[in-house]
Amino acid sequence: MAATIRYNRLLCLLIVLGFSSPLQCANSTRPNIVFLLADDLGFSDIEPYGSEISTPTLSRLAADGITFTNYHTAANCAPARAMLLTGVSSHLAGVPNIPEMISPSQLRQDNYQGVLGDNVVTIATLLEDAGYHTYLAGKWHLGSTPEKLPSRRGFQRTIALMDSGADNWEQRPYLPIYTEANWFADGERYVLPDDFYSSDFLIDKTIEFIDGNLHDGKPFFAYVPFQAVHIPVQAPQDYIDRYIGRYDGGWHELREERFSRAVSLGILPDSAEMVRMPTTLSWSDLTAERQRYEAKRMAVYAGMIESMDAEIGRLLEYLKDKGQLDNTLFIFTSDNGAEGSGAQNPSDIATQRMIASLGYTSDYETLGQRGSFNSISPGFTSAAVSPLAYYKFYAGEGGLRVPLIISGEPLGNVVRQTNAFAWATDIAATILSMAGAALPGSRYGGRPVLPITGKDLMPLIDGRKQRVYGEEESIGYELTGHAALFQGDYKLVRNLAPLGDGEWRLFDIVSDPGETKDLKLQLPDRFDQMLIAYEKFTVDNRVQPLPEGYSQQSQLIFNMLREQFGAELIVALLTILIILPFIVFSWSRKQSL
Repeated sequence: MAATIRYNRLLCLLIVLGFSSPLQCANSTRPNIVFLLADDLGFSDIEPYGSEISTPTLSRLAADGITFTNYHTAANCAPARAMLLTGVSSHLAGVPNIPEMISPSQLRQDNYQGVLGDNVVTIATLLEDAGYHTYLAGKWHLGSTPEKLPSRRGFQRTIALMDSGADNWEQRPYLPIYTEANWFADGERYVLPDDFYSSDFLIDKTIEFIDGNLHDGKPFFAYVPFQAVHIPVQAPQDYIDRYIGRYDGGWHELREERFSRAVSLGILPDSAEMVRMPTTLSWSDLTAERQRYEAKRMAVYAGMIESMDAEIGRLLEYLKDKGQLDNTLFIFTSDNGAEGSGAQNPSDIATQRMIASLGYTSDYETLGQRGSFNSISPGFTSAAVSPLAYYKFYAGEGGLRVPLIISGEPLGNVVRQTNAFAWATDIAATILSMAGAALPGSRYGGRPVLPITGKDLMPLIDGRKQRVYGEEESIGYELTGHAALFQGDYKLVRNLAPLGDGEWRLFDIVSDPGETKDLKLQLPDRFDQMLIAYEKFTVDNRVQPLPEGYSQQSQLIFNMLREQFGAELIVALLTILIILPFIVFSWSRKQSL
């Protein structure tokens, strides 16, 4: 059936040239496409990549498709989603960072709004115009004003969470920055049902959307961005119970286990090594009570992943029952690496106050259930990305390298595994290629738009090519000063505090995915050349400098206060804090005279 995909590409090219009609293209046997996006899933969090977590559906998709071992994305959610859906650099698409962490000085730039710009067109729009039905069920986080809703960006049917995350059991915010969990359905505010659990609900809605239009014979594009395994990490109790006791050996043991399995599966080379992250505490130094609690946190995390996998399996069974499975392509990946900013100790006063302010508890007995706030600590995060270094928000491989599986009967015979470099913008180009949909020109829908810069991965999938990026072709990336540039097998990278030191380093990430051997002194010419290429990236992509003293946590708090109390009040409070010491000093001097 791979020939069918190539035939449909040709047919839709003829539409662009005027030799065929859109109706012919729409009514051909083009494949359905299901794009499954996990949230904060680590590199080794599923079975095909070395995990102990039971993911039989994803294992089945991997066995019938192709596994990418060198695929990279952004280090946090909204920039990744912008690139995945548009094929354009996140900085140029208007989403260099999540809006919750953008500084006021950067907000003055039109490409630093944290919402999807009008200068890009989504693949949903392009697929709808090419005769596809388009559906979204899950997290959007690319803009919540009326013109930015997914129902205005090419999706015909939607149930969408506007925020960076939310509770998985009820309509409740997970951070004080939000006053409510903002869900929208087909452009209107939506109230979740009482029996809501995120993964189950999102597949229910996806099936409902698909079922509503099956009679007309048109293909569909279904985008399912799960909440799993974003904070708060929650799961049905029967899934949690399957992992109680599994993680009693701690995070060092689990990191080694996954590393060994990934090497045996060919996901990693035999030459791979790994470093220990400074935020990973010594498991043996913890009390028995603390070890028990940490192991339960990870059991909930594992249960949430298995639950997501089971729901994906339910979608596959539905498609099989409807006679659609053999004509459906599946893409599964994660928006970024695993979340490493979960509390080291959830019982500390600051964490408890934040949890309580939102009406949550963190008791061991109810961990993961309704009303419980949970996350994994940095220790188990280092196992979730094993054997990679760093995690979400950082430019290390643990933040950027994630699973990617592409599968489905229409692909025909495919290469089972590739270590060729691939980037987030390539997903959009590949989906359009699969559908036989034309790329946008310099104008679309009556306005100028940026070209898709991602590469079509189909030549890798069917074995026509070993690489889609040339040896000297560069891909740059930046997030709040953390930065990377990929070129051939090499990666130039800089990670800032608190985990990094701000120094540029050079790694061969094919032979050394754990980033253990800095090559900048051995390869000075390549190092200098890649630094120059990175500087060009910053100019071409309008990367803005960070304000003095910027930190993600501080900016998040500032933006939360500004959202709740207004900019004028925040400025007044900051002014008082600045001049208060001088007032106190002056008063003290008067008293002493």
